[in-house]
Amino acid sequence: MSPTRSDPPIPLSDTQRRVRRSRLLFMAPLVLLGILVVILLWEVVRSNMSAGARADWPWRLRILEPDPLGSLLAVAAGAVFARAQYARTVRPYLGWRASWEKGDLRSEGAAWRVGILNGGQHTAVIESYDFRVIPAGGTEDGETSWVDAQGAGAVLTAAGLTAGEDYLLVTFGPGFPLVGTGNYETVLVGAFSKRVVDRIDALYLRVRVTDAVGDSHERIVNCLKAARVSPRPV
Repeated sequence: MSPTRSDPPIPLSDTQRRVRRSRLLFMAPLVLLGILVVILLWEVVRSNMSAGARADWPWRLRILEPDPLGSLLAVAAGAVFARAQYARTVRPYLGWRASWEKGDLRSEGAAWRVGILNGGQHTAVIESYDFRVIPAGGTEDGETSWVDAQGAGAVLTAAGLTAGEDYLLVTFGPGFPLVGTGNYETVLVGAFSKRVVDRIDALYLRVRVTDAVGDSHERIVNCLKAARVSPRPV
């Protein structure tokens, strides 16, 4: 059982957060705007100097005429604001839903069925997908240890649980699309029997997705949250 990533410890918060911006689509317009602002300041200082001073180096250097410089500044500023607005439009909204249902496990009892969804209007692509299992009596302090579905299954098996009968973990590889949906249909990520709920304190899922502008968003979900208080079907 080897960690899929060795990230530094982070709070196991249920809140979605943006973890990375696209360097090309985010930084390029800002760099262009910054360069044009510097050129504008140069031309402003140069235009307020005497004609004699402008005859000497480096003040005689004219980079751009005022008219094309103003047009380029307007285009660059517009690109920055347009990118920010479009990023909000295509941002995914990762959600999850869980309930006691029958049919996912070989056992006849109901299973705690957990699903995730993308509530945004545009498709997001899974970048990484891993788990962290906290057995009963374990601790969440210290360095965060994340494993893939196979590694999580090994921890559950070591706790005396059986795959297919006590738990089901679904694996999503990089590039799997989470289609934006308006009806909030979930995609199954796992099903867990009552024995899992009794023997495991927490089972965290960390999913990171990339949106249409190349930004990465992440959400951590405790798959067993509310399983102990939600009523099970008879």
